[in-house]
Amino acid sequence: MKLQQLRYIWEVAHHDLNVSATAQSLYTSQPGISKQIRLLEDELGVEIFARSGKHLTRITPAGEAILKTAGEIMSKVENIKQVAQEFSNDKKGSLSIATTHTQARYALPPVIKSFIAHYPEVSLHMHQGTPMQISEMAADGTADFAIATEALELFSDLVMMPVYRWNRCILVPKDHPLCQVDKLTLEEVAKHPIVTYVFGFTGRSKLDEAFMEKGLSPKVVFTAADADVIKTYVRLGLGIGIVADMAVDEADEDLVALDASALFESSVTKIGFRKGIFLRGFMYDFIQRFAPHLNRELVDKAAHAASRAEVDELFAKLELPVY
Repeated sequence: MKLQQLRYIWEVAHHDLNVSATAQSLYTSQPGISKQIRLLEDELGVEIFARSGKHLTRITPAGEAILKTAGEIMSKVENIKQVAQEFSNDKKGSLSIATTHTQARYALPPVIKSFIAHYPEVSLHMHQGTPMQISEMAADGTADFAIATEALELFSDLVMMPVYRWNRCILVPKDHPLCQVDKLTLEEVAKHPIVTYVFGFTGRSKLDEAFMEKGLSPKVVFTAADADVIKTYVRLGLGIGIVADMAVDEADEDLVALDASALFESSVTKIGFRKGIFLRGFMYDFIQRFAPHLNRELVDKAAHAASRAEVDELFAKLELPVY
């Protein structure tokens, strides 16, 4: 059994069983990967992938178990590389972040600007996706950090730490009837068609819960993952927008942002990384630039906590900043 063979099966599994795409990403040949997978299967005496002709069709039950262990091994190998790099050049390396559009567009730019200025030799990569995709990328090692509001808690192998609280606002054109309401209520909001985030994005669950508790059925006519897209359709008159406060800036002077912090419970954005990862010095620094209260000592305590409940207890009395 070779380390290269384990890497091949891991990469094939994470390229939708497409051997050709895997070969391109690894700068090697398709026949070479196929041969090594067959040799590994012959040595183990089980099939890792089921086949139809020359095509891989699914991962077998035995393959699922083997891939889980292979993933753990690949993670340990990556940790060894990170340890070596930290001691050879502590300001050189790479950092991969998976996050949503809202974080990438509004919250992270100043953090990334200052980080790159301080670490010009660190290659920074950003992946955008749904909260579920973001969590998966952190869990399987595609990304070092996951930054999101939803779905991180679904992955037990992620260490999650709170960064900040944020609220929502109602976006409307300047002549909209809601601008004339003395006190904004959910009942008033529910009278109008709504344009907001796709379920599972940027605290959408808190929004739905608030309406449900009041027994209201809001008319959501359009959803999007991107706050800028939501604003576009508000401008077209499709409905009122419900977005994160942070998603409103000087470019939105044609719209009115009505404070909705009293209508919906605030949400917490978190940063997460997989358990057992070796955190390099610049990774600690990135976390603290993004969340000043998360110093190295606190991050280490969270990383070594025995359970998620212990991590939650660690941050229970922490006064989070409001974005």
